[in-house]
Amino acid sequence: MYFRRLIIGLLCLAGLAVVLDFGVAAYSEYRVSRLLRQGSGLGSDPEVTFRESILHPFVSQALDGEFENVKIRTRTPRTDVQGSIYSEADLRGVRLPMRDLVDGVANRVPVDEVNATMRFESVDLGRLFKIPDLQVLGPSTDKSDGSGGSGGSGITSTQLKPGLIRLAGTISLYPDSDDSAVSLSTVPTTSKSKQVVSVLAELRLDGDQVHIIATDIYRGSDSSPAAVVPEAEKPAVVPESEKAAVLARFTRTIDVRDLPFGIMPTKVQALGGVIIVEGTAENVVLDLDRLQQP
Repeated sequence: MYFRRLIIGLLCLAGLAVVLDFGVAAYSEYRVSRLLRQGSGLGSDPEVTFRESILHPFVSQALDGEFENVKIRTRTPRTDVQGSIYSEADLRGVRLPMRDLVDGVANRVPVDEVNATMRFESVDLGRLFKIPDLQVLGPSTDKSDGSGGSGGSGITSTQLKPGLIRLAGTISLYPDSDDSAVSLSTVPTTSKSKQVVSVLAELRLDGDQVHIIATDIYRGSDSSPAAVVPEAEKPAVVPESEKAAVLARFTRTIDVRDLPFGIMPTKVQALGGVIIVEGTAENVVLDLDRLQQP
C-alpha cells in the first residue's frame, strides 16, 4: 500500500512539474511576443516558440537564463505582393535572463547564431508577377512534383541546371494594352487568348535583391518532354516575335532587405514551389525592436 501511494505521489509531482513547465513556457512566449509586437509596431503578435527537451526542460533553461533554441514566425507586410509573406527567425544560444523577461526590459539579446528566412509562396509570386496561377519549380532536388507531396507545385519534375528555375503560368500572348505592363506586337484580335506558358529563369541573389530573370521559353527535356504533358497543361508555342515580351512578363527583382532583425541575405533557393531567402549571422546582439526593420 505504501509503495502504491509513493508511486501515485511521484506521478502527481511529475504531472505538476510538466504543468508548471508548460505554464512558464507559455507565459514567456507571450511576453516575448508582446515585446516584439510593441517594439516593432506589428499589427499582430508574432508566433514565438521556446524549444525544449527532456534533458533540458524550459524551467531549467529559464533559471540559467540561456535558451537553446527560440523560433519566431510572423507575417511581413509587402506592397509589391499586395499582402504579406511569412518571415522566420531561428535563434540558437539565446541569453535572456528571466527577470528581464518578466520586467519587459529585454530589448537587446545576445545570440550565438540567428538564421533568418522569408518565404515567397506561389500565391505571393502570382501577385508580384500579376500571373495568378504562377507555379515555380527548382532543380531536380526540389520536391515539387506532380505527386502533390511536401508542398509540391503540381508541375512535373525536370532536370534543371543549378541556379535555374522553371516558371509556368497563364498569360495572354497578345494582351490588350491594359492587360500587361509589357507592350507586345499588334496581332489580330482573334489571337488574344490566354494560354499556359513555361519559361526557364535564373534565380540570383545580389546583395539585398533577388533577381528572377527569364532567359528562354521552356519546351521540355529528354527526361520530361513537353509531348508527354496533358494537352490542357501543355505550354503554348510562343512565336519568336513575341519571345522577348513574354520573357519580360516572367522577369522581376524582389527587395529582400527586410529579413528579420535586419540580417543580410546570403542564400536564395526554390524548394517545394516556394522561393526561400535566407541569411545567417553569428555572435550578434539582437534588438527586439527591429524584428521587421532593415
